[in-house]
Amino acid sequence: MPDVPDPYKVLQVDSEAEDEVIQAAYRRLARKYHPDLASTPEAATRMSAINAAWELIGDPAARAAFDLGRAAKADTRHGGDDRAPASGAKGGPAPSQPRPPSSGSGRTDAPRAPSGGAAREPEIVSPDWTSGRSSQGSGYDESMHKAQGHGAAGPPPGRPSGTVLNFGRYAGWSLGEVARHDLEYIEWLDRAPIGRNYRQEIDEILRSTGRRKSATSEATDRHGLYRRR
Repeated sequence: MPDVPDPYKVLQVDSEAEDEVIQAAYRRLARKYHPDLASTPEAATRMSAINAAWELIGDPAARAAFDLGRAAKADTRHGGDDRAPASGAKGGPAPSQPRPPSSGSGRTDAPRAPSGGAAREPEIVSPDWTSGRSSQGSGYDESMHKAQGHGAAGPPPGRPSGTVLNFGRYAGWSLGEVARHDLEYIEWLDRAPIGRNYRQEIDEILRSTGRRKSATSEATDRHGLYRRR
């Protein structure tokens, strides 16, 4: 029986991607290849593969089961390898190497700076820049320490401001409430495709919190140190 195509490759996402990133990728591909919208001959075949991939990893529970099965299958494939161990301690396998961080757009294994450490330098952007992606917060891995799923963060804390999210762990929270509670999630949302509709609000939040500054204001701050008195 042939192997089932990798659903992550079919949906063009990294295997470490957030659930909402997978959802956004499915919707984008469905709009592109749905037979009612696409006129290409292979549209129906592609749409069938996209739907099959969504059935495997679209739901968090189904995705967890698929990942577990794939890991078990990989262990089975490598479990009977009788080749000599790599160079290392005699009579035993070489010590395992640390897994490199993922390069995808979802979660990452990169270590985070300890709390209470040095303050992060704000991002410097052009004075004409209005909205776009933040280069800060690349080490964000809060998803590994917080409950997953729709609305997993619980009810909003109050004092809403800005657009209310309808997806992810902060469903029902406004952007202002999320920023006060988890600013790094705002920075992740700025980089993620699903956050495209909120870029202007996110930009205002990052500027107001000092995470993003224009090149003009940076130069003004620097020259102010040498102003004549």
